[in-house]
Amino acid sequence: MNNQVFSKSINFSSTDSKTMSGRNFDLPMQAELFDTLKQLRFNGQLVLQQAKGNRWNIYLHLGHVVFATGGTHPVKRWDRNLTTYVPEIAADLSSEQSELSSITPEDCNRCWQYHLLYSWVKQGKITRQQATKIIWSTLVEVMFDVTQADNIAYELKPGKSSANGIVLIDSSRIIAEVKRQWLSWQEAKAIDYRPNLAPIIKQPDRLQQHTSKTVFEMLDQLLNGQQTLRDLASDMKRETLSFTSSLLPYLQSGLVELINIPDLPEPILGTSVDVTIQSPLIACVDDSALICNSLEKFMTSEGYRFVGINDPLKAFSVLLALKPDLIFLDLMMPNINGYELCDKLRRISIFRNTPIIILTGNDGVIDRVKTKLVGASDFLSKVNVDKQAVNATMQKHLRHCTLSQLTSLKSADYSTYQKVA
Repeated sequence: MNNQVFSKSINFSSTDSKTMSGRNFDLPMQAELFDTLKQLRFNGQLVLQQAKGNRWNIYLHLGHVVFATGGTHPVKRWDRNLTTYVPEIAADLSSEQSELSSITPEDCNRCWQYHLLYSWVKQGKITRQQATKIIWSTLVEVMFDVTQADNIAYELKPGKSSANGIVLIDSSRIIAEVKRQWLSWQEAKAIDYRPNLAPIIKQPDRLQQHTSKTVFEMLDQLLNGQQTLRDLASDMKRETLSFTSSLLPYLQSGLVELINIPDLPEPILGTSVDVTIQSPLIACVDDSALICNSLEKFMTSEGYRFVGINDPLKAFSVLLALKPDLIFLDLMMPNINGYELCDKLRRISIFRNTPIIILTGNDGVIDRVKTKLVGASDFLSKVNVDKQAVNATMQKHLRHCTLSQLTSLKSADYSTYQKVA
């Protein structure tokens, strides 16, 4: 049976697509859909879209699965698999970038990860068995995440095959493995904990009281909010469920929490395109909208980018995602004060050198001492937000990243690249 027959059977032409939505794209529904695509010998893509924004692309040839990408952390997943199965390639990033510099638009549309695997197998840099392990691990991880997600819409896009001769995997094998893992997570009562989230210590004082010094120091080093459950398990050469289960007592008691973190940046192509140099990003965490608005007017008038955060409980995850170049923190806020948030940020390596300025209505010696103790860079009164004082603070703490430095950079220092789609 060919693609034309398939197209007619669900009433769309080879250039159209049809979207079918379901609240729960569970394992039985997945098995039924893949079985239908196999019977119809479907060539093209199965695109899965979550209402929250996650998107996965499953590539098929004659109804068999070729590869998959997308989701929360496609680049992190790729990096983990390279490290696990082809560490010699993972250690040589120049090899990956060299291959991508000559990638064609057609290969790009097929997905750059698969293009690299095919190219490396063809050149003898890796074996077909190694490539197959990476493909299998990727498919199982993607389909597990799809199973754990809700509000999935799926779309079929008939098209040219993208098999390229590495391996064709029967969808029933993938579904069976995902089902096995899913049942294990259910039995461990860990099904509500998403492996793409990163653990971080929420209550260090309480955790220290409930653990030995050795255990606390180990957890303090591991759970820094920079690596996901999958990342940490991979680093420790453990199954993700096994590692997650070891953290369940801390997660269930609220001593440790899971947060969203961004993916690694995608590799880039060698196709010429203009690169925009972005100005420094300034963040202000203050439950007062008036203070945030005042700072925003000043920052944007000076050419800085700005983000104001009025909900202190959301501040940490937002700051972690945006990684601003300088942070203003209000001292007195509901639920968490500036000292606590500053101390929490300093525990993470990416914020250890970020200028953090405490905003307060008081100008006492005690507050200034506390500011230094928690690692804040400076102290600024917000009784009357003085433009001159703010400007002086900016110049003092952003000397390494001022607008004048950015605009004076020579264009020759930047290669022109295009991100891989």
